[in-house]
Order: sequence, then structure tokens, then C-alpha cells
Amino acid sequence: MEYHNPVLLHETVEGLNIKPDGVYVDVTFGGGGHSREILKRLGEGGRLYAFDQDQDAQQNSIDDDRFKLIPENFRYIKRFLRFHGVKKVDGILGDFGVSSHQFDVAERGFSTRFESDLDMRMNQNDTLSAYHVVNKYEEEALRDVLLQYGELRSAPKIARTIIEAREEAPIKTSEQFKKILNPFLPKHREHKVLAQVYQAIRIEVNQEIEVLKEFLMQTEALLETGGRLSLISYHSLEDRLVKRYIRNGLFEGEPEKDMYGNFEVPFKKVGKLIVPDHKEIKENNRARSAKLRIAECL
Repeated sequence: MEYHNPVLLHETVEGLNIKPDGVYVDVTFGGGGHSREILKRLGEGGRLYAFDQDQDAQQNSIDDDRFKLIPENFRYIKRFLRFHGVKKVDGILGDFGVSSHQFDVAERGFSTRFESDLDMRMNQNDTLSAYHVVNKYEEEALRDVLLQYGELRSAPKIARTIIEAREEAPIKTSEQFKKILNPFLPKHREHKVLAQVYQAIRIEVNQEIEVLKEFLMQTEALLETGGRLSLISYHSLEDRLVKRYIRNGLFEGEPEKDMYGNFEVPFKKVGKLIVPDHKEIKENNRARSAKLRIAECL
């Protein structure tokens, strides 16, 4: 099964500061590129656990005694590591968003390039799909999704237009959907706006923001002191959550200070924000919006 090269492969794995006998987790297995690089650096006593809820990814599983692929959403990381007898780990890697493979398989409905049914489910067993969001959500809920996750100023008008169109007939395919959106797609910016609409619906379908928050909140308890987080985000909503959580262990607001004005934080950031260079972006267009943040558990 064709999967593209992972983004920031060397930098992300380097960020884990791998110990040969350590225990590591790759929460976004996909094509297995990051996992294979981690295994190269582990000794016989090392262990790697990977998560991926997408059935397609199971076909990329690695035949290695040190490796275990768990076919679940990484929002359940603590539960399933416990199930496998693991309470503490030395590093966690995450490469969020949609894999290149998911974008490239037309019938999954993630890409604006193809004619397909409205789907966008990362886990094909989930009941909530893009079709449901577009055809069943109330106007207010639809508007909030487009505003919050697509950061679209025209969200109220787009939501109203979708509601009016679906009253005539259900919106089943990407082509039908694009025709409805056409009045909101300005020349030279149509791809960008369409991508924002698709992003908003995809995030809602897969509960990506809730999943990321739930995952991040479990990392402090899972990591050994000195253990590392190495996390790649692709849009500002995700990156903001990762940045804030690393900085002060919260997603909004400021931590409580003691009488001396000090506060405890779970992590310290390691190095600066890392982004791909021109060469990598040229070779892999998906890398263009990637942001890597590395942190160490205190």
C-alpha cells in the first residue's frame, strides 16, 4: 500500500533522544516510516508500541518482536498501554492530521481533488461521516464547525446555503458539494477556501481537537522523568494546543501561581519550533505547513 515519506522524519525521531532499551510510542503509525526509524535505534531490550485506527494502516505492520501495532484511536493511549502491561514510556511521537495515503485514496473523501461520496472518516467503523455533518447538522451547529475549525468568516452564509440546498435534495457527493460552495470560492483562492471547508468538516467528523486534548492530557502521567514528546501539527488549531500544553500544561488561561509568583509546569520545551526546509517541501508538498515541537517531561 503506497504511503509517502514521513514529514520531518530525522528531526522528529532525533527529538525523542532514544535510549536503546527504552519504551516508545508512535501514536500515528500510518505507513510506519517513523516507527521503522525508531526501531533502527532501539536495541534488543527496547520496545515500540504504535497506534492507528485506520484499517488501511494495519497492512503496514512491522514484523519485529520489539513492535506492537494497536488498532485504536490514540485518545485511548493510557488504557491500551495498560492493557499491554505498560505504565511508563520514554517517548511519544505524534504526526497529526490526515496521512498522504488517506488524501490519495479518492473514495475516502478527504481530498478536494476527487469525485467521491462525502465520507472523511479516519476510522471506517465510525458512524459520523461528512455526509451526516453536511446533511443532518442544524444550521447553528454547521456554522460553528465552519467558523471554529475552518476559520471561515463567511461561515454563516455558507451554512445557510448548505441548509437551503439540502432541502431540495440530499448532498451526497463532493461534486454536488463543490457546486453548492461555488459562490464562496473566489478566483485564485478557490482551492484555499475549499480546503478550509473540508478541513472544518474533517475535524468535526474525526473529533480531532477533542482527541488531541484527551491525548495530551495523558502524556505527563505516561512519560518517565526526562521522557520526550515529539509532535508534528499541520494547522494552527492543533499547533496552538500543543504549544500551550507544553508551555504551561493548560489549553487556555494561565496556571495558578503560589505566593511567590511561581508555578509548576509538566514539561520544558526542547529547542525551537522546527519546520521543514525548502528541499523537503519541494519533495513532499504535505510538509509545507508542518510544525514540530519537542518537549521533555519534568
